[in-house]
Amino acid sequence: MMARTQAPVYVYEPHGTHRLPVLGTYLRRLWGRRAFLYYQARADLKARHFDTWFGQLWVLLNPMLLASVYWLLVTVIRGSSRGLGFLTFLFGGLFTFYYTRNSIGTGAKSVVGGVGLITNTTMPRALLPLSSVLTALMLYIPTLLVYAVFHVLADLPVGPQMLGLPLIVALLTVFNVGLAMLFGTLTVYFRDTSAFLPYLLRIWLYVSPVLYRFDEIPSGISDVIVTILKINPMYPMLESWHQILSDGRWPDQGLLGLSALWAFACLVVGMWVFLAREREFAVRI
Repeated sequence: MMARTQAPVYVYEPHGTHRLPVLGTYLRRLWGRRAFLYYQARADLKARHFDTWFGQLWVLLNPMLLASVYWLLVTVIRGSSRGLGFLTFLFGGLFTFYYTRNSIGTGAKSVVGGVGLITNTTMPRALLPLSSVLTALMLYIPTLLVYAVFHVLADLPVGPQMLGLPLIVALLTVFNVGLAMLFGTLTVYFRDTSAFLPYLLRIWLYVSPVLYRFDEIPSGISDVIVTILKINPMYPMLESWHQILSDGRWPDQGLLGLSALWAFACLVVGMWVFLAREREFAVRI
């Protein structure tokens, strides 16, 4: 008589309030599922029709049209003399800000939208917001190629300082991962998060140095407002970005240090909130 084999039973319990799993083991499990991470991001792109010409064209046209509207407002309606250089500046700022915006927007919905995976698999749940950031990165890279064309046409500086761009993109990616995990968790507990998030991101766009350079702020502005604008985590990253591309120089060390501080602080907070709560997701969504 053959012995009956019994399928293993896994029981997942919350790690406990403010407690984390063993990070080394958890990170090894994440690395072991890296192929899933890639194919999940590809599936997200396909769902957005990025595998078609029109889908890829829209990814580029959306921020370009928005930048063109702002450029028309400044140069035509206000009678400013700013030309192609300012339009290129807007492209660079908006493309980079949209990388963060897309990471947060899709990351906020990643856990709630992955209910089938959460209830039927034992994978680390952090793969869901991570795939959202990878999807946003795949959408961001083609916009950099478009920006490069305008950068050359506008005769903006090209030199060794541009080697600093990958460092800023890396810090921005770390920053985006932390925020995607944080908002992905918040959406599980507060479903209205995804409803007010677009308004929050729009305000964040206006207070960030995307449509203006920080040194262009009028001198009559209150010091309190200037301090608040500098607290904005996008301030050091975007100013570093503009110093490389528009000024043709290596960014200030203070800005790079502040960028790294914001990036890793967001990663630590986002990971702590997400990992401490991820085993409750199955009963919350």
